[in-house]
Amino acid sequence: MAREAIADGNNLVVVSAASAWEISIKKALGKLQAPDDLPAVITECNLEPLPITLQHATLAGALPRHHDDPFDRMLVAQAMQEGLTVVTGDSAFASYGVGVLAT
Repeated sequence: MAREAIADGNNLVVVSAASAWEISIKKALGKLQAPDDLPAVITECNLEPLPITLQHATLAGALPRHHDDPFDRMLVAQAMQEGLTVVTGDSAFASYGVGVLAT
C-alpha cells in the first residue's frame, strides 16, 4: 500500500532532512546502501525535501517518550506540524496520534 501511495503522482511525498541524515550515517557505517548523491535522486524522483525547522526541533524535544530514537521523534514532530502521514513499519509512531501508512 505504501509503494502505491508513493508512486501515485497525485500525492505529495516528502523526504525529511532527518531521513537523509540517518541514511547518510548508516551508509557511512556500511549498514545501508544508498545513492552517492541522495539529494539529486530525491529531486529526480519528484520527491519534496522537508527541512528541519526550529519549530520541528522544539516539538521533537518536547514529545512524550513513546520513542527514544531522535530521528523518529523528528519525523513525528514534522508530521504533526506539517499535517503529514508517516510511512513506517514502526508501531510506536501511532502512540503520537500521527497518520501512519504501514510499509
